[in-house]
Amino acid sequence: MRVEDVPILDSPKRAAIIRHAKNDVEAVDERMPLFKMRRSSFSRERMSSITTTSGARQGLIATSCSSLRVLVACEYSGTVRDAFNALGHEAMSCDLLPTESPGAHYQGNVRDVLDYPWDLIIAHPPCTHLSVSGARHFAAKQMDGRQQSAASFFMMFAKTDVPRVAIENPVCIMSSLWRKPDQIVQPWEHGHGETKATCLWLKGLPKIQPTKIVEGREARIHKMPPSPERWKERSKTYPGIAEAMAYAWGGIIETNKRVTTQ
Repeated sequence: MRVEDVPILDSPKRAAIIRHAKNDVEAVDERMPLFKMRRSSFSRERMSSITTTSGARQGLIATSCSSLRVLVACEYSGTVRDAFNALGHEAMSCDLLPTESPGAHYQGNVRDVLDYPWDLIIAHPPCTHLSVSGARHFAAKQMDGRQQSAASFFMMFAKTDVPRVAIENPVCIMSSLWRKPDQIVQPWEHGHGETKATCLWLKGLPKIQPTKIVEGREARIHKMPPSPERWKERSKTYPGIAEAMAYAWGGIIETNKRVTTQ
């Protein structure tokens, strides 16, 4: 199913879904006992108000339908995980660090959970040894294998059997080592007046659409002074982009699911 084929809900149906979403979800799905849904730190009212630049609502058929099992790999902030959980999905983040936001989170090696029957994987593999912003160090990183190891970790997500995969990274060498990204998004397309090119490699997923183009093109992340926490701030997904992912991929996948089971 193409993006343009996804029906836009009329007001009564959308209102019913929003009312349903406002209830706390406390049930534990027997397919995955790990998940115990909580009230998301995201505002569901905010999520329901997202519009495309043309003013049309993005297709949302998620909360009242069967939920998706979503793995957000290499995320400790919980930003993308919480955006999907706000729509009623079963999203779990995974990282070597503990989560900064309470919710389903596996602290450990993502390989431990990669073979679970996920419906969707959104991966944020480390970019330290891949990003072109560090090109001056490439020779040393290639000599000791750090870059090859990082590229192999990236490709682990590309080769997974999960039918729907999104891999996020800044502009990096994977464009030449593997293939060019399907999409490059900017924070200012999603309500944040900043610039930070984010590349998305997609499998079985549509491109996300701008949800709120705003003024401002500040390179805040690029200008951050050196500090022990700088890398953590640079790695976080902007909430507006996370919400756009949840709406575009959550709603459309649910529609595809229903169509294929009829």
